[in-house]
Amino acid sequence: MTRDWDATTYDRLPIPMTRWGEAVLGWLDLVGDERVLDAGCGTGQVTALLRDRLPCGAVIALDGSPSMIARARERLGHDRVEYVLADLLEPLSVEPPVDAVLSTATIHWIITRRCSPTLQPFCGPAGNSRLNVAARGTSRRSVPPCETWAWRSGRTTRAPMRPARGWRRLGSQTWKRGCTTEPTPLPEDDLEPYLEAICLGDHVEEMTPTERRAFVHEVARRMPGPVIDYVRLNIRARRAV
Repeated sequence: MTRDWDATTYDRLPIPMTRWGEAVLGWLDLVGDERVLDAGCGTGQVTALLRDRLPCGAVIALDGSPSMIARARERLGHDRVEYVLADLLEPLSVEPPVDAVLSTATIHWIITRRCSPTLQPFCGPAGNSRLNVAARGTSRRSVPPCETWAWRSGRTTRAPMRPARGWRRLGSQTWKRGCTTEPTPLPEDDLEPYLEAICLGDHVEEMTPTERRAFVHEVARRMPGPVIDYVRLNIRARRAV
C-alpha cells in the first residue's frame, strides 16, 4: 500500500493538480451516462468536476491513501460515487468495467515505480531541478538522486510512452508534446508545508517530527525560490476496437 497522505494539508495548499485536472477532464468525450474511474482521486476536487460531467452516470473514486479517500467522501458523499481504497501498483479489478479512466497526477508515479529500473530515461536531472539539487545537497539526510521527483523531459521520455498493443493514440500533437516542464510558483509561507506534504512525503515519512521539520526547512532554504519544476506527462489513449 502506498503511503498515507495528509489530506487536510493537501486540501489547504495551492496545489496545481486541480487546474491540471480540469484540463485533462476536458479531453474526455463524455455523453453523460458513463461510468468513469478517477485513478488517484486525492481529496475529490477533480472527482467533483467529473461527476458534474456525468449527470446520468457514476464515478469510481480510487486512491491508495485512506485519509484522501476519507476526505473525498466528506466532500462528495455517496451520490453516484463509489470509493475504492487500492494501490495501483497491485492488480486492479473493477466490476462492471468502466467506460473511461481519468488520472490527473498519478499514472506517472506508477510508470516510474514499475519501470524506472529498466527504463532509465524516466529518471534524470531535467525535472524539478531546483528541488532535486536542494534536497541532495542537505547534510541531514541522504536522499537518493533521481528517485521520486526527478524526470527527464523531452524525447527520451516520450519513447517509452508509445501506445501498447491494443491501444491507439489520440492526436499526434498530444503525443509530440507528451512531456513538458511547468514551473509552479508557490506563496513563500506555503513552501515548507508543500514540500513536506507533497514533494518530500516519501522521504520524511520515517523521520521524527523534529528531523522532518529540520530537513524540510533546510531543503527550502537551499532552493533559490518557492518554485517547483513540475514535469507533466500528458497521455491520451483509447482501446482499439
